[in-house]
Amino acid sequence: MQVLPGDSPRLKGEDKVHVLRLAAIESALPPILVDRRTMRVIDGIHRLMAASLKGQKVIDVEFFDGSREDAFLKAVEANVEHGLPLTQADRTAAALRILKSHPTMSDRAIAKSTGLGARAVAELRRSSDSVPQSNFRVGRDGKVRPLNGAKGRLRVAELIRENPEASLRQVARTAGVSPATALDVRRRLERGEEPVPSQGGTVSAEAETPRDPMPVPNPSIVGPPSTATLEKLMRDPSLRQSELGRRLLRMFKENVLGAKEMTDICASVPSHCIELIIQLSRHNSQIWEDFAQELNRRAQIVNPE
Repeated sequence: MQVLPGDSPRLKGEDKVHVLRLAAIESALPPILVDRRTMRVIDGIHRLMAASLKGQKVIDVEFFDGSREDAFLKAVEANVEHGLPLTQADRTAAALRILKSHPTMSDRAIAKSTGLGARAVAELRRSSDSVPQSNFRVGRDGKVRPLNGAKGRLRVAELIRENPEASLRQVARTAGVSPATALDVRRRLERGEEPVPSQGGTVSAEAETPRDPMPVPNPSIVGPPSTATLEKLMRDPSLRQSELGRRLLRMFKENVLGAKEMTDICASVPSHCIELIIQLSRHNSQIWEDFAQELNRRAQIVNPE
């Protein structure tokens, strides 16, 4: 049965250099993903072209069952997770298309699928007249959340009053809102305000798409993190005298020192491990990004100005 090219999220088409690179790999490549209904490639067109270049008549295939819109969403997710990265323009165009075909997907869910930030997706949703309107969102966890978050905010306030020491993530999970919404409610309570903004008891912002506050500048640190910054932290007794603080310093030290050898390490990675290491690297990058955002939110509480 013949396999056909599919609906690629790459605006400029296939990368011939990447095809040649794949064709030079002697070991077997992962199966390509194909729409069972149309036999069109969802993910793996570069692998298909490489196999053709090597004269292969057959190729390993995994089948996908779903609509054309879901197939495109799967194609974007697959290209974001591994292989040749999508460009910024590719991801932006894909996000806009997904917003039109899946308008109830939350901004965060689309951001994860496309590799964009949630705020960038939210801006695309607001600026495009072609995105259908919906009064609810479906989050990454599959839960349906109404855009009117008043009930969720009231539940957060109730939980915080019952247990002020509870973590925001636990409160948010119990109340069915995002951690950013729980944080906003806690701040409002600390200021003596009502948990729900006074706009007829509704919340206009999407609960699933938090707007992170602007970073709080630190005048003692200028420019990007460096060895000098690490050395300053290593001398801080408040970090050195606690086990968690020492663990944090060790993690930073490994990252800073490892960055100096990154070029050599990259060149030494076996070809059959490249895709797995790309996935793990992106996962670790997201962990550090989440960590930085959590610290940023704490900084806003400590120094609201």
